[in-house]
Amino acid sequence: MTEPENIVLEYLRHIRAAVDRVELRLDDLTTRVGHVERAVAEHSAQLAEVNIKLDRTDGRIARIEKRLELAEA
Repeated sequence: MTEPENIVLEYLRHIRAAVDRVELRLDDLTTRVGHVERAVAEHSAQLAEVNIKLDRTDGRIARIEKRLELAEA
């Protein structure tokens, strides 16, 4: 009966090796997703800064147009 036990152990070793590879890939993917999340957060912050600057510029242009009587009061 050593033959079936060896076959089972061999299959279990292959399964364990496959699981180890999957775990390594999952760790790698988790790290990569973390980097993507960080990049998206940085881009969101930069976009918010640009929007704030555009809002300020819009207000300044409106005041200039009003002073130059280019727009209705």
